[in-house]
Amino acid sequence: MTFRITGLSAKPFEHLFGLNDADLARHNAKRYVANEKPGFPCRITLEDAEPGETLLLVPHAHQTSQTAYASKGPIFIRERTAPRAEFRNEVPAQLKARLISLRAYAKDGMMLDADVVDGRDLEPLIDRLLANETVDYLHAHFARRGCYAALIERA
Repeated sequence: MTFRITGLSAKPFEHLFGLNDADLARHNAKRYVANEKPGFPCRITLEDAEPGETLLLVPHAHQTSQTAYASKGPIFIRERTAPRAEFRNEVPAQLKARLISLRAYAKDGMMLDADVVDGRDLEPLIDRLLANETVDYLHAHFARRGCYAALIERA
């Protein structure tokens, strides 16, 4: 099965870049400086930030369906404009390095299936879940903290 894994667009977050701490707090956001790698996974580039890079911890609505599965949560983004990552038939190192919860959704946003796997073994699970024709898309979450990681779709 061919698939693509994509990060988020930086555009919805650009207004936060460079704000002082008080202004960030008004947006429920907080600035961090990466002090280790891995440790600060950017959801735009789908890479871990390098030590010394600044990131913002921001709330993000990743599942916006009008269902009980609607959800938002915290994500890290690098504090700079960057192109949205796209990986075709390849799992990015950021996902391979972590325990991943993969959630399969129908077009209407209802969850159909889910499983947890070591990121190094993610590709067979992607194939299995996308083989179900009623599955429209997958969300990868970092299983330990539960944070949204990336969108996975058929290519």
